[in-house]
Amino acid sequence: MMDIIGYGAFFLTTALIFSFITLGLNLQWGLTGLFNVGLAGFVAIGAYTSALLTTPDTAGRFGGFDLPILVGWLGAMVVAGLAAAIIGVATLRLKSDYLAITTFGVAVVVQLVALNAQKLTGGPFGIGFIPRPFSSLAETPLLFNLANLGVVVVVMLVVYFALEHLAKSPWGRVLKALREDERAAVSLGKSARFYRVQAFAVGGAIMGLAGAIQAHFIGFIAPDNYVPILTFQVWVMLIVGGSGSNKGAIVGSVLVWAIWAGSGALTSALVSPEQQARAASLQIVAIGVMLCVILLVRPGGLFGDMPKRRAAVTPQPKPVADESNAAS
Repeated sequence: MMDIIGYGAFFLTTALIFSFITLGLNLQWGLTGLFNVGLAGFVAIGAYTSALLTTPDTAGRFGGFDLPILVGWLGAMVVAGLAAAIIGVATLRLKSDYLAITTFGVAVVVQLVALNAQKLTGGPFGIGFIPRPFSSLAETPLLFNLANLGVVVVVMLVVYFALEHLAKSPWGRVLKALREDERAAVSLGKSARFYRVQAFAVGGAIMGLAGAIQAHFIGFIAPDNYVPILTFQVWVMLIVGGSGSNKGAIVGSVLVWAIWAGSGALTSALVSPEQQARAASLQIVAIGVMLCVILLVRPGGLFGDMPKRRAAVTPQPKPVADESNAAS
């Protein structure tokens, strides 16, 4: 029983870390309409920044400042946000598919830098010995997983309510106006580029925070953690939950990660070890089937913008003409 609770805490922690990335993407796409398919790059920037700030000094590698974990998380948000702002200034003039291609290229560049800049990122060997919250409880997996889940939940609530406040603020209403009708918003004196860069930077900062939290939760990072499949997973999470809904971003992340982890466990149990490498593609098949079913049933996602039902109007009986009036 304790093992099941411990695994449940571990599963929810991992799913909520994905939720941070999905919330950042929801701000960029669901609220502002920015088609970012390079989110893995911002997650990697946050993870490596926090790792370099908090790990102990290591010979032959830059960093190792041995700072507190909280400083690493804040530093990850700042660096990822600045990187997103710089990229946004350079690329947000592009539209739709051109922006998608550019952001994907940025993610590939970040991964290649992480793979080859060995004196900075450890190269293909990655960075280990990243300090983990509540490491003193590591010998008791149940307590360790529950403590980390508590921290992630607290940070998630802070980010969620902050994004909800921003979405309802004048700033958020401007972003929605730019998404719906850019010309109308610009005609009212709003700078489309300025607001989009801001939204892109804030979304990138949240993605960087997700990378930092994941790095400290696992204790090790490598370039293979930030491949394009991560972008695919997060986009599916947002589509399933409902674009434009922060609640949907969280629920979609938990649901998709449950199917991803469950299909992986089922494949490991039913397929022989020799065929498991090929059978791993069944995870993507399971996600694709689920995505098709949800889009057929609820095209806007589970919590997406749904048309409001019209209130039922009771038909009023037509007045019957008085017989005397009819006779006259």
